[in-house]
Amino acid sequence: MSYVRPDGRTPTALRPITINVGVSKFAEGSAEISFGDTKVLCLATLQESVPKFLEGKGTGWITAEYAMLPRSTPERSQRESIAGRPGGRTFEIQRLVGRALRAAIDLKALGPRSVMVDCEVIQADGGTRTAAITGGFIAL
Repeated sequence: MSYVRPDGRTPTALRPITINVGVSKFAEGSAEISFGDTKVLCLATLQESVPKFLEGKGTGWITAEYAMLPRSTPERSQRESIAGRPGGRTFEIQRLVGRALRAAIDLKALGPRSVMVDCEVIQADGGTRTAAITGGFIAL
């Protein structure tokens, strides 16, 4: 018996991957990434400061924010910013994205600077975490 996914892929087939860089004229780095029908926009902003706990240590910092547009899923959801704070799932995903990016970058090479990576899910069809991490790294 042969299994085929709803989108026609076999169990071992990857989703088509598309990456566009430099998609924002204002951000220091940007990438739009698609894994199949999942689409995430990642923008990197360089800041000439670090969090207080890193001041004077000569190292940089990378942090991330993650959000899903209200209509990125089959049914519209309310913006979490309206509720006043991100939900548990969103908070954990943005922590995961930040940790993954910090693990991949030499923070000492940044010097006393921070990079904020904003990941906005435009369309969610599975794999938004991995798309945000990959897109965030490319935006850096």
